[in-house]
Amino acid sequence: MEQRHLGRTGLRVSRIGLGTLTWGRDTDEHDAADLLKTFWEAGGTLVDTADVYGDGEAEYLLGRLMEGLIPRRDLVISTKAGSVPDPERRVDGSRGHLLSALDASLARLGTDHVDVWHIHSYDPHTPLEETLQALDLAVASGRARYAGVSNFCGWQLAKAATWQLAAPGTRTRLASTQLEYSLLQRGVEREVLPAALDLGIGLLPSSPLGRGVLTAKYRNATPVDSRGASEQLAPFVEPYLDDTASRIVDAVRTAADGLAVSPLQVALAWVRDRPGVAAPVIGARNAQQLTAALSVEALSLPDEICRALDDVSAPVHRYPDHDWSTL
Repeated sequence: MEQRHLGRTGLRVSRIGLGTLTWGRDTDEHDAADLLKTFWEAGGTLVDTADVYGDGEAEYLLGRLMEGLIPRRDLVISTKAGSVPDPERRVDGSRGHLLSALDASLARLGTDHVDVWHIHSYDPHTPLEETLQALDLAVASGRARYAGVSNFCGWQLAKAATWQLAAPGTRTRLASTQLEYSLLQRGVEREVLPAALDLGIGLLPSSPLGRGVLTAKYRNATPVDSRGASEQLAPFVEPYLDDTASRIVDAVRTAADGLAVSPLQVALAWVRDRPGVAAPVIGARNAQQLTAALSVEALSLPDEICRALDDVSAPVHRYPDHDWSTL
């Protein structure tokens, strides 16, 4: 698998990442082992997790597999901290919470460092400089090699990245940002992606297949074994089952038929090769699904198909997202 630099850093990652959102909950150790081995054998290196996935079970499971199945040195491990299962406060970006969460993640993963450590979400109740100081301390102590943020909007990302570049002292440059990005969700193109490109921050798209909808498996009905039929994940899929999404899925299917490939491959190749993207992070239920996704490595979409998909999925950009003189 082709490798790419993560933002304006020397770290190289596989241009497709493996997500672990369901590990330890819907994905058991046997299936997780098959997924990780399939990914590694295909040349994949970037594995993305978080301290709240499966209430910590995803990290624990990944740690067990690194211990007995895949060498730690062959993987680029990315994890996140800051989300908390508390209805009163969903995010805790305080320095104390973040550093304690990192230590707990390292213990579950069975390693002395993670390669990339992300702040899971912006915390409006904690000064941003305090949150960012946790990143500096993590990197300075060797517990994290690189740092990034997740689910920051445009101004939050720009503020955080600029603070790290301009504040006095030894600061850790942001390497990456992780947000949802697909043909069904192009909101990052308004402000986040331009900021990331300007500041040299690599984008790690989550849900690059539109929460599974872009595979076209929901076109006529909801498969009983799909996430859309899962009690926990059905609300996650439902927003993308509307008429607008259907038109985009139909366009993806048309492109796939013309290229003699699958809708999954078309949708994944589109987001993988967008400007600023380092590596889309994909979740798969089993090794067969993952193998189908990884087959996109051999596919590059023709320019005319990219333009057609761009047109059918184009988000509405109005003032001030566009230069006022063009409106």
